[in-house]
Amino acid sequence: MSAQVEADVRTISPEMPAMFDGMKLAAVATVLYVIVRTLNLKCPTAAPDITCQDTPLNRYLLKSCPILTKEYIPPLLWGKSGHLQTALYGKMGRVKSPKPCGLRKYLSMPDGATATFDLFEPQGVHSTREDLTMVICPGIGNHSEKHYIRTFVDYSQKQGYRCAVLNHLGALPNIELTSPRMFTYGCTWEFSAMVGYIKRTFPQTQLIVVGFSLGGNIACKYLGESPANQERVLCCVSICQGYSALRAQETFLQWDQCRRLYNFLMADNMKKIILSHRASLFGMSSSNMEAADLSHLYTATSLMQIDDNIMRKFHGHNSLKEYYEKESCVRYIHNISVPLLLMNSSDDPLVHQSLLKIPRTLAEKKQNVIFALTLHGGHLGFFEGSVLFPQPLSWMDKVIVSYANAICQWEKHRPQCQQAK
Repeated sequence: MSAQVEADVRTISPEMPAMFDGMKLAAVATVLYVIVRTLNLKCPTAAPDITCQDTPLNRYLLKSCPILTKEYIPPLLWGKSGHLQTALYGKMGRVKSPKPCGLRKYLSMPDGATATFDLFEPQGVHSTREDLTMVICPGIGNHSEKHYIRTFVDYSQKQGYRCAVLNHLGALPNIELTSPRMFTYGCTWEFSAMVGYIKRTFPQTQLIVVGFSLGGNIACKYLGESPANQERVLCCVSICQGYSALRAQETFLQWDQCRRLYNFLMADNMKKIILSHRASLFGMSSSNMEAADLSHLYTATSLMQIDDNIMRKFHGHNSLKEYYEKESCVRYIHNISVPLLLMNSSDDPLVHQSLLKIPRTLAEKKQNVIFALTLHGGHLGFFEGSVLFPQPLSWMDKVIVSYANAICQWEKHRPQCQQAK
């Protein structure tokens, strides 16, 4: 009996290692498959999908700004994942971020609020030798000290641009609010005050308007609110905005592309900003806020809940629908007549694909609009790099300055440019 058992063991034992090796191989193959799918390693790189009308100006811009017509190549190992691009931007902003030196300006608003912005002088002469100023509106809860803003400002300064960067009301932790109000999705009051200061202080300067994410909504809304706001504006560039908060709110509650998780994380950040100014927002006699609003804030798990219970009340909107309708640039953007570059990424986890019909339709109908849609880039990522480590300067930074340079050259040499086309 024992001899038979020994024979069976000798027969089975050689097969066991082979079976375990097969299991290990299958596990490794599964992990590799998940990595390839998650990081989209098989996804190709391509040039941005450009939508615009065939006009002399647009032909000139696409020829003079070749970065818009060449493929954008993100870092090989992780750059094709919109989530990783977005996460890296959110966590780090940029690598080796410079520290441009500027002056902080304070502007008193009619309602008692104090707007602040940082002013950075150019570090060289622009190629056109003109006086040019970038007026920049950052993303939600952002300001001039964010790494991606610092990187862009430093690059623009070296290209001969003066830069003015709005600090969203309440975004700077060391600046107290002087009225029971902070920034909202589409309030243009502080941005308008900054632009007005620049126009008065530098009467010869011409403006390039730049908005990132929520800042893109504010910038486009500001320009579309009145023709007077477009005076001395050469062009506008909007990066990664969603165009309509009303249409976006439903997509932000979906788990597709982990959008519901991003919603929760952004809401948590907004909570922290609001609570850091709790005494000003809830303690002033002129405040519209009540104790119940504060309790609702503590339990909020989405941006929509915060907007409904807190943000809409700063300007007296009667409902969340009214707030989103009146503060979204989709109602005003068609009024913009200056050259307008709208840029989004297909893998942006915050901006649903359905929202991209707005800029595409606008570019099909209006001669002054170019819509550029990249395959990769995430939300305000657009990192470049060979394999693993991203470069300090992003593809997005280069596109904005290249487009602005082309517009400035067109304006300076318009007769020659038109004849060449």
